[in-house]
Amino acid sequence: MSDTPTNENGAAEGAAQQAAQIKMQVLGQYIRDLSFENIVAQKGVTGEVQPDVQVQVNLDAKKRTAENQYEVIAKFKVESRNKTEDKSPLFLMELEYAGIFLIENVTEEQLHPFLLIECPRMLFPFIRRIVSDVTRDGGFPPLNLDTVDFMALYRQELIRRAQAEQAGKAQADA
Repeated sequence: MSDTPTNENGAAEGAAQQAAQIKMQVLGQYIRDLSFENIVAQKGVTGEVQPDVQVQVNLDAKKRTAENQYEVIAKFKVESRNKTEDKSPLFLMELEYAGIFLIENVTEEQLHPFLLIECPRMLFPFIRRIVSDVTRDGGFPPLNLDTVDFMALYRQELIRRAQAEQAGKAQADA
């Protein structure tokens, strides 16, 4: 006797669950845009620098013409400033990194969070490597980005949108 629970249609139900499993495949990934400015070298700054690094992350996703294919774009803006009194900029890096994903068996209401949470998680190790290599090649110590919590970013964006929508309704009512 089997330890797995079954009902009258046990075999058919198991097959349906197997067929409905979420499928995600990375079809391709690439750098859409990359910019690195070594401001220290341009200005000829010498002496001791104490970097203060700020990272901004934006995400975008759109459906492609092929069925079940989506393009997810992660935009990273990395800015380093000197911690000294003048807060002079050291470098500025902007990176747009995209992935093409084949996604199947995701419900319509789960698709948006899936695209903006799970897909960027798949891209992040490659983004981290690019940022590290470019900062090193740009004359600075390699910058190893901390892991990004894409779930928290998604939730913050939902809250921001809800607040903006409420503010818009309040202005319309006034």
